[in-house]
Amino acid sequence: MNSLFQGFLLGLAYVAPIGMQNLNVINSALTMDRWRALMVAWITVLFDISLAVVCFLGVGTLVGANDLIRAAFLLVGGIMVVSIGVSIMRSTPKLETDRTPKTIQAIALTCFVVTWMNPQALIDGSLLLGGMKATLTAAQGNLFLLGVCAASMTWFTGLSLVTNHFNKLIDLKVLKIVNLVCGAIVIYFGLKLFVSFYGLIPTVMAALGR
Repeated sequence: MNSLFQGFLLGLAYVAPIGMQNLNVINSALTMDRWRALMVAWITVLFDISLAVVCFLGVGTLVGANDLIRAAFLLVGGIMVVSIGVSIMRSTPKLETDRTPKTIQAIALTCFVVTWMNPQALIDGSLLLGGMKATLTAAQGNLFLLGVCAASMTWFTGLSLVTNHFNKLIDLKVLKIVNLVCGAIVIYFGLKLFVSFYGLIPTVMAALGR
């Protein structure tokens, strides 16, 4: 199979499952005008591609190998992810598109948090993409990584456009339910980070006590 196409297929399989990134893009597409929604999607793509490159190079294994670094990621990530989930649940939905949305800095920060502040994503991504790298030549690896990046761009752009196109079919009640569900799921992801952090406390304390 062509390395580019192989990377594209694996990239789709990697980003398609519902997670914090997809929920953020969907929520933005439901509440913002098309261009703002696309901005959220494309900023997400930039952070997702940067994560894919780091994972492909295997840097994410450093997080898995160092419990102290992993614990820091889990704690900070848990705090920020839960705060984002609470913000989504408390937001007031509007039937018209939002003409006064968050600043570009706030949008970028949210996209960064839902992409990078999850050490498990770094570890899993490194195992998946880093493992594939071991089976490819340098030239094949470049094509494979390009395919992964193309998949990210295709998926998040398409998800944003399709969701935004049909948002007029959604009434205020449904939109509020979507916000509550999306917020609750994001909070769930954040709480999972806290649980993982709690599980690492004995190991970290033992390491610091040496």
